[in-house]
Amino acid sequence: MSEALNPELVLTLRVQSAPVIARDVRRFDLVHPDGDPLPAFTPGAHVLIQAPNTMTRRYSLCNAPDDAAVYSIAVKREAAGRGGSASMVDRVVDGDLLHVSTPRNDFELREAAPGYVFIAGGIGITPILSMVRHLAATSERPWKLYYLTRDAGQTPFRDELAASPFRGKVVLHHDDGDPDQALDLWPVLEKPKGAHLYCCGPTGLMDAVRDMTGHWSSSTVHFEDFGAGRVTRTIADTPFTVRLGADGPPIAVDAGHSILEALRAHGHRIPSSCESGTCGSCRMKLVAGEADHRDLVLMEEERRTSIMVCVSRALSPELVLER
Repeated sequence: MSEALNPELVLTLRVQSAPVIARDVRRFDLVHPDGDPLPAFTPGAHVLIQAPNTMTRRYSLCNAPDDAAVYSIAVKREAAGRGGSASMVDRVVDGDLLHVSTPRNDFELREAAPGYVFIAGGIGITPILSMVRHLAATSERPWKLYYLTRDAGQTPFRDELAASPFRGKVVLHHDDGDPDQALDLWPVLEKPKGAHLYCCGPTGLMDAVRDMTGHWSSSTVHFEDFGAGRVTRTIADTPFTVRLGADGPPIAVDAGHSILEALRAHGHRIPSSCESGTCGSCRMKLVAGEADHRDLVLMEEERRTSIMVCVSRALSPELVLER
């Protein structure tokens, strides 16, 4: 088992089971190797996991929070991704040990809401599944889930959501990849009625939901996008090198990887959380070189002396950084 390259990955958990639950999707049930209870979490929470290719990736917990013995995640193999999901789906097997963070939640379920509308697209069902499992077990408040996928074979948790206690509360819609067959959500969203809306899925779906909820109170509309849609790679990206200190050895950063990934691959423990340029955890001091800033955190005056290494790159052949 490789060393944890991210200092936030403080748990070492064992893969209890890793079944295929839909086309290109596997569920991973993670437990403490000694059977100890795991840190508590709330509906909508996520954990960070070091994938076999050493990338740190963020995955929503999809089981109900009342199960203190397991963390369940579902991972879709993204062939066009950066390799983290592919290495999880292709290489992780029962019994493997994984480095995992404690849970955190940027997508909290508002327990006092009078009702709920959930909209999930594809693998975006994962945080919402934890929410509806929790509500089904603990609350009498009304809720409805609209779950949109391409076809039955690409629908994780389809059988569970079609059965009790979810029967009658879930609308499952397949569009067969045809935009003309997409579910019309306007009748659902036209009249807010005081409910809270939770949405997770592809960028196109979330953009459409944002457009249709402009008349809702902003405090009642909640999205989980994991930084989706933020451009961190372009076809113009070129390799460069970084050094930690002017006398440090050069570390190559290729066009398909971030500075953060390159530093971790060389054994440097760099803090991070979102890995989408929005939280500021991976901020490092920029000593020399010209940075290509792609974050949403730094003020203009800070960009001369700092860089977010999870997303930003170099306009010069080399950058010199300090922690």
